[in-house]
Amino acid sequence: MTGPSARVRSPQPESSAEGASSLTIRIGPQELVIRRRYEAGSIVNDVLIGLWFLIGSVFFFFFDSLTRAGTVLFVIGSVEMLIRPVVRLARHLHLQRLHRGSAGVGAADF
Repeated sequence: MTGPSARVRSPQPESSAEGASSLTIRIGPQELVIRRRYEAGSIVNDVLIGLWFLIGSVFFFFFDSLTRAGTVLFVIGSVEMLIRPVVRLARHLHLQRLHRGSAGVGAADF
C-alpha cells in the first residue's frame, strides 16, 4: 500500500474508575486513542447541539429565505438533546453490568 491506512484495534480494557474500554484507531504511524467513550460521546453530542442551535439561530435571524433550514436545525438539536440522557443511561447500564457488586457509580454524570 502506498497511502496511509486506517486500522481500528479492538478495544482494550482500561483500568479507570469508569471501567470503559478504550478505542484505538491507527492512521499510518499515528494512533488516536479514545478513552472513556461515553464521556467523549457526551462531549461531542453537546458540541453538536450547540452548533445546530447556533447555526439555526443565524439562519432564523439574518436570512428570511433560510427560516425553514433554521427550523430543521432546531429540530435536529432537539433530537440530540434527547440523545444526551440515552448516552448517560447507556453509561450507567454498562457500568452496572461490569461492576455488579458495587453500590455506586462515578461522581461525574455526563
